[in-house]
Amino acid sequence: MLNIVLTIVAFNVLIVIFKLFAKLNIDNLQALIVNYFVAGFCGLYFSDVELNLNHLITAPWLFHAIIIGVLFIVTFNLYAKGTQQVGIAVTTVANKLSLFIPVAIALIIYPNEQITILKIVGFLLAVVGIYLSSTKNKKLSFDKKYLWLIIIVFVGQGIADTIFNHAQQTVVDDADKGLFFMCLLLIAGISGLFLLIGKSVKQKPQFKIKNLIGGIALGLPNFASLIFFFNALESSGLEASQVFPVVSMGVVVLSALVGLILFKEKLSGANWLGLGFAVLSIFIITFL
Repeated sequence: MLNIVLTIVAFNVLIVIFKLFAKLNIDNLQALIVNYFVAGFCGLYFSDVELNLNHLITAPWLFHAIIIGVLFIVTFNLYAKGTQQVGIAVTTVANKLSLFIPVAIALIIYPNEQITILKIVGFLLAVVGIYLSSTKNKKLSFDKKYLWLIIIVFVGQGIADTIFNHAQQTVVDDADKGLFFMCLLLIAGISGLFLLIGKSVKQKPQFKIKNLIGGIALGLPNFASLIFFFNALESSGLEASQVFPVVSMGVVVLSALVGLILFKEKLSGANWLGLGFAVLSIFIITFL
């Protein structure tokens, strides 16, 4: 359970840093690229295996790392675009509900995963909790021409989480854990550079030192969140179909409290009710 708690805390550190990015006018993409390179080198530093090109090329998890790395940067940029085009609430709900893709696939393909009535009840409460805690006016409305963007955010994040879980379950051992993280994070950073180059064709980006500092600050907790999440899937004592919703609901609850305390964000009655459903879903999925 400690790794689950540390995962939730690390994810919330990331959320706080992103909020500070907006206040400090830090370029998200530039900082994100730096962040992935910093986090990738953290993976190399904490690896128990020497960096060997032949070992990397023949590693059974290389394909997993490539797909996850590309999806990380693409999904984040679409998430950022979604918050601008269709609103934060709609995009956030789509992103959070993506947890049901890895949960559903885990229940189907892994024999140790069990479907129970209580687990289903917990998932339904999680859906209600996500909806109520993420909306301000009790409804989600947006221009339907951006429906494709919401779907890609939902599916992209879900697929990334599914492949991450599959890698942990089948091909990544403890010795290769650091190299696996190094590869997927550096691939995310390199993919980000291609996106930045593509954007520079239309608009010349201005690099500022604060983007570099922001990226470094983001990279350390980002690496921590991934390693703790991997360990939670591996050794928390819970099934993957339990870990995903518990972590997601934990992030929902703690981020709301952090926003309330640090950023004076107001919570409506519906938001508080949603947080209550989130806490109840964690209790049901984890302890019943």
